[in-house]
Amino acid sequence: MDISTQTTDAPPPTPEPTAAEHKRNARGATRPGDRIFLGLSRGSGILLLVVMAAIAVFLAYRASLAISKDHGNFLTTFEWNTNLVPPVFGIAVLAFGTVVSSIVAMVIAVPVAVAIALFITHYAPRRLASPVAYVIDLLAAVPSIVYGLWGALILVPHMNGLYGWLNDYLGWTGVFSWQGGAPRSMLTVGILLAIMILPIITNVSREVFRQVPRMHEEAALALGATRWEVVRMAVIPFGRSGVISASMLGLGRALGETMAVATVLSPTFDIQASLLDPGGGTFAQNIASKFSEATQDGRDALIASGLVLFVITLLVNGAARAIIARRKEYSGANA
Repeated sequence: MDISTQTTDAPPPTPEPTAAEHKRNARGATRPGDRIFLGLSRGSGILLLVVMAAIAVFLAYRASLAISKDHGNFLTTFEWNTNLVPPVFGIAVLAFGTVVSSIVAMVIAVPVAVAIALFITHYAPRRLASPVAYVIDLLAAVPSIVYGLWGALILVPHMNGLYGWLNDYLGWTGVFSWQGGAPRSMLTVGILLAIMILPIITNVSREVFRQVPRMHEEAALALGATRWEVVRMAVIPFGRSGVISASMLGLGRALGETMAVATVLSPTFDIQASLLDPGGGTFAQNIASKFSEATQDGRDALIASGLVLFVITLLVNGAARAIIARRKEYSGANA
């Protein structure tokens, strides 16, 4: 008599829910907590869009009133006199000063911030990394007016040596020529803005570098890579998108900084070829210095300049999103 053994097959594993099923489950949430959370999150997103749209409509309306009364060209006029009848004003100098000072700040701040973040996460011992990170966090909490007072009382008087050195060795370029006088120029503003945005870029970059998978670094070390080669081949590619995001956050603050720039800069409505010559202006600085004494037409003109700054900020953020989306597939996160 043959004895046959009967084996029972294990039940098949339950398949993971797909994205469509997750979406249907979210729509058909029956628990009160789920419905409340879904409504609050959806309402928050809609509220944000409504607020942004309201700001854009307000700025566009008041700007249209001002531009319709402008006797000059709003985009190319090198003058800001809203008390004339009719008023004459333009944003050429303000746009140039805002862009130049922000570029100078980014050129100085981004490499230094990335280097500090790498030092804290991959080079410094724990006893040193924690105090350095704590000091960087404190710098992010300093009010902008304090930076402005420090810049006016400490930074500006000590810039003569740097300006003289740049004039001696790089003055032939025209960009770093100096005719003397107080160093209240775009270069000083850019240096001050770089110090202000340094904590933001450093903190975000530091957190991104901390998320690098340990196996990536260990694999590079196993292949005989040095510490710098590990950073170059594993850490930086993984955190490239995060560093770009951090830089855009810093650029947003540099574009809209008001009191610090107004305290340090000697504003004039002309464009200087040299970064060391005093003069120029920015959107935020011009709004802060002229808003309190402006007439109704003057305030509308300042709002029009604010609309241009609003559009520049949106374009910068949109460009950053496009860069991040294009580089995402090449990052170390997807390796």
